[in-house]
Amino acid sequence: MSPAPPLDRVVVTIAGTPFHALITPEDGTIRAAGFATEHDPEASELFERLRRLDPGLASRGVAITPLNGGPVHEALLAYGAGEVSAIDALPVSQPASPFRDEVWRTLRAVEPGSPVTYTELAALAGRPAAVRAAASGCANNLVALVVPCHRIVRSDGGLGGYLFGVELKRRLLEFEAAHATASR
Repeated sequence: MSPAPPLDRVVVTIAGTPFHALITPEDGTIRAAGFATEHDPEASELFERLRRLDPGLASRGVAITPLNGGPVHEALLAYGAGEVSAIDALPVSQPASPFRDEVWRTLRAVEPGSPVTYTELAALAGRPAAVRAAASGCANNLVALVVPCHRIVRSDGGLGGYLFGVELKRRLLEFEAAHATASR
């Protein structure tokens, strides 16, 4: 059994998949999350985004541990097994303006298998004219997958961008569409 990481560090958990989650050990809240990719196998872009978007938290340093048990691990296992709503209740926190915070709350309400457009996201977040601001909320989301910015598509049906690659976004959307009805 490995020793517990110091409480002043942010725990980086790797869930037996390319998914990484940065969790504050004192409250179990996910502060950043994302994927290792072929072009970024160590998920260094995720850590760089954390340094840029939440420098105070990043200054605490990180302790890398495997994720064995606990609510995040159990939810990710369930998600991977097709229960795509299993991640919905995981606690998350990231620095935000009031509108960006509303965009992220709205993202968490977008049903798996039912993507919406950036225009619809802005309207659902209460500011229909703020399409660019809503898109910026997706682009600056630190908690990918759990705050599901991958569920937002362009008005023309195109996928738009995704920090971890459009191909991963496509796979996530296809996976969720295939399992959405069973998960509800």
